[in-house]
Amino acid sequence: MGTSAEELIYLSNATTGVNVVARSLALQPGDEVLSTHLEYGACDLTWQRVCHAAGATYRQVSVDLPLDPQACVDALVQAMGPRTRLVFMSHLASTTAVLLPVAEVIAQARQRGVLSLIDGAHGPGHIDLNLDLLGADFYTGNAHKWMCAPKGAAFLHARREHHDGLHAAVTSWGYADEMGGSGAGHEGYTGTSRLERRLQWQGTRDLSAWLAVPAAIEFIQDAQWQAAVRDARQHALVLMHEVCNLTGLPPLASDDCLGRMVCLPLPHPPARAAAIQEHLRTHQRIEAPVTVHGDRAFLRISVQPYNLPQDLTAVLECGLWR
Repeated sequence: MGTSAEELIYLSNATTGVNVVARSLALQPGDEVLSTHLEYGACDLTWQRVCHAAGATYRQVSVDLPLDPQACVDALVQAMGPRTRLVFMSHLASTTAVLLPVAEVIAQARQRGVLSLIDGAHGPGHIDLNLDLLGADFYTGNAHKWMCAPKGAAFLHARREHHDGLHAAVTSWGYADEMGGSGAGHEGYTGTSRLERRLQWQGTRDLSAWLAVPAAIEFIQDAQWQAAVRDARQHALVLMHEVCNLTGLPPLASDDCLGRMVCLPLPHPPARAAAIQEHLRTHQRIEAPVTVHGDRAFLRISVQPYNLPQDLTAVLECGLWR
């Protein structure tokens, strides 16, 4: 991840990471959290609820598609105002699979004294990450997607100056020392930071997924896997362009703004999304989400090295593209 272990904490998923930051941010009436209209729905709901409770505003800036990275940066920068406390955006958008220009937005936000939180649910193991260089105040990501770890393995990264201000969703033994007493059954904790003590030390939590992460990292760093990853991205892009040629519909971004996850534009209305997904699962044995953005629907394909050529052929020949 390109950072120190002391600035990372394990969580169950990236949405939990967003909630930790959202619920720890001391918003005041009139404050604003700025975002885009490309975000994951559960995280939108988190910010809507937190902002409503604080009398703050959650404002989503419209980003035109196909994606123009500089126009996206410009739109967010122009929207930042004196009451903007934090900018929240995805690294790779879940619904559209586009790679957003987070580094540029983070730098502009820092110049203006605005905090940044990046939802990197699809980032780790998918794109190169160096969190210290990226410079976000907070970055949350999943290890159970592209890193191939078990479900329930995710992390929150926070710059050191923010550790004392972050609070766990559940108050448990990690708060014992700072509350001035050990309490019954308190046996001490060897965590090296307040961040680790507060957020990670909770009873009856199953740590199995977290303990598997080192093996997952070792696996995906293998040279053979890395070579296959590059091939898989190429296969995903070729499939996308073949589908776009069949439908006459444009891709949502240029190739350099896409990874191994691509959205194939469907020539069908969004109202048919659920029926199309069910048909693919039941009759074609294709398990993939059909996403909706605005007035368009997409088949979102994620290509890993273990996918076979016939998997992509099945998508191309599934009968949806006319």
